[in-house]
Amino acid sequence: MTESTWTRKDLLGIAQLEPSEIELILDSAQTFLEVARRPIKKVPTLRGKTVVNLFFEPSTRTRSSFEIAEKRLSADSLNFSSSSSALVKGETLIDTALNLQAMAPDLVVIRHGHPGVPQMLAERIEAGVINAGDGAHEHPTQALLDALTIRQHKGRLAGLTVAIIGDIEHSRVVRSNIHLLTKMGATVRVAGPRTMMPAFVERLGVEVAYTLEEAIAGADVVMMLRIQLERQGKKLFPSVREYFQLFGLTRERLKAARRGAIVMHPGPMNRGVEIASDVADGSSSVILEQVANGVAVRMAVLYLLSGMHREAA
Repeated sequence: MTESTWTRKDLLGIAQLEPSEIELILDSAQTFLEVARRPIKKVPTLRGKTVVNLFFEPSTRTRSSFEIAEKRLSADSLNFSSSSSALVKGETLIDTALNLQAMAPDLVVIRHGHPGVPQMLAERIEAGVINAGDGAHEHPTQALLDALTIRQHKGRLAGLTVAIIGDIEHSRVVRSNIHLLTKMGATVRVAGPRTMMPAFVERLGVEVAYTLEEAIAGADVVMMLRIQLERQGKKLFPSVREYFQLFGLTRERLKAARRGAIVMHPGPMNRGVEIASDVADGSSSVILEQVANGVAVRMAVLYLLSGMHREAA
């Protein structure tokens, strides 16, 4: 697959992508990493394009990352949040979207607490839609930046064992990562308290472990997840202290992973809950690299969905 064959209008999830499309995004992101090393971190690639950022859930990394990506590509950005939009006055999301469409944006980046909202939006507007996280459904750009980080350290995705540990039930990050990593030939092993493990999760093509030690044994990558308290209807574990004793990643427990294993976390990170500080800040941690790679991945997605690669071909 070459850049000239990218034809998708939207990026709604990893589940719909072909492995060749994932490779294209990762390869494009790798080239955009060079922009961050320039004295002037800006290219004219999307000059004249307008991107609307619609965030209906709190966000620091994802929103900032998209905004930086848009600025580095010289796009014009328009930022909305639920508290400052007409939605607080009773306007429906569809009416908001149609009003935005009347302003002729080229791309809309949306984060929403309900699964399927990006899909609904994409079906009703002409602009390309990028899912920046919808409920517990998917978070495609997070999985892509995770994959880019893994590939940089391991040289490949196929054949690796990736352990993902924590609140599997409520995490959109884990769903997107499972789709991506299994498509690309990696083995995914998930672990967490039984109260945070989805029923029939094996159907997603993963291995299931119920202890942290079992999950990380021989793993090439260890990805820790925070507890999604905002999506839990009730508390699903006795105490933070007990959770850390059972599922917190410590330096001693990390020794069970394969030599040279890397430690990841999509953030926000709760030190002393799912990960010890000396592991988060240790030599195996690539957490800050994930953040840096997030800008490059989002630049690549904006570039490909804008159609500018076809105009330049």
